[in-house]
Amino acid sequence: MSKRVLGKVIYHDFSGGFWGIVSDKGIEYRPLNFPIQLKKEGVRVDIVVEDMNDEISMFMWGQPVKIISFSIL
Repeated sequence: MSKRVLGKVIYHDFSGGFWGIVSDKGIEYRPLNFPIQLKKEGVRVDIVVEDMNDEISMFMWGQPVKIISFSIL
């Protein structure tokens, strides 16, 4: 099931570094397919995501999701 998220792009430089999105509600998302167009710290985004609950990662941060669509605000 997909959901719409409004939030801000962030970059964490620990564990080799990774990109994430913090929603306006404070929920942390870690997209598995992070588009290069969004890789800019502080960019506001409107994205549609699907949860990827079966994903395993060394990053102990955020809900793993797949981005279905996005726009920069």
